[in-house]
Amino acid sequence: MTKGALWWVLAAILWVGGVPAASALGSPGGGFGSTTGDGATVTLTTSEIKTALNEAAAAATAPKPRPYYEYKTQINCAAGNEATDSGCGTAASACDNGQFQAVVLRRLMVPKPGGGYQLAPPPEGLWQGWGLTCSPQLIPGTNLPTLANVMTAFREIDFAKGGLSIQPVGNVTLVNLATYFEATWPEAGVGPDETDVSDLMGYRLEIQPVVRSFTYVYGDGDSSEPTESMGGPYPDGDIRHTYEQKGSMATRVDTVYGGRFRFGQGQWMTIPGTVTVEGTPVTLEVREAKARLYGSANPAPHR
Repeated sequence: MTKGALWWVLAAILWVGGVPAASALGSPGGGFGSTTGDGATVTLTTSEIKTALNEAAAAATAPKPRPYYEYKTQINCAAGNEATDSGCGTAASACDNGQFQAVVLRRLMVPKPGGGYQLAPPPEGLWQGWGLTCSPQLIPGTNLPTLANVMTAFREIDFAKGGLSIQPVGNVTLVNLATYFEATWPEAGVGPDETDVSDLMGYRLEIQPVVRSFTYVYGDGDSSEPTESMGGPYPDGDIRHTYEQKGSMATRVDTVYGGRFRFGQGQWMTIPGTVTVEGTPVTLEVREAKARLYGSANPAPHR
């Protein structure tokens, strides 16, 4: 989907005769200079959006064609957008309602002799910034990504499933012997610091998984506490376990992934959530060592 498919068109009709001057078109009122809780500026209020919707509804029953504005929105994020913050940070931090801050642009359409509409002469007929909003979802037809959409994309990633390297080698150990575990990464799946790229409603979305913790499951009913350690081999590995009973143990390492995301080449932003991915099981055989005394085949004669 192209960004052009994301534009929503709203007929906010103004009762004017002919093509009005720019000063007659109106502009966001008290919303200019208003801020969210973190101080980010929001220039277009919910009230102004609702007013535009009411004007559009009134236009539906107008006895004759009237000049009207076409509107479009885009996330206040991607480099190259008109009147946008190419760093992306503002879009993510400005709103606390799960929306990304959106830029609202508009251009004037006027009745055309003989019927229909045409663009007003410049500058009114050119796309111009009208304001910034945290409520683009109020406009019928708006189809911009939200934080919930990003979270869904995050949960749908084919994450790499952690594997285990175990010592003693050969996936065989003994009762009462310290066994060492080390997390490993397979080729399959998206692992730490790799990037998953997708198209989200016309925007290039990049997500990088970040490991928050590992939990080592030993297969005998015990497991480690969540840890950031990947473990290691004998003798310095810090993830180790001593088995008290023999048997076949289904060991694994479970990974809690967090992540960060960005649109286009914008600023990376932290994903507010995690996903737990169960690791690939590795069967470990725990055997019991028994001490035995063997007589010599040719015992020395007693003196």
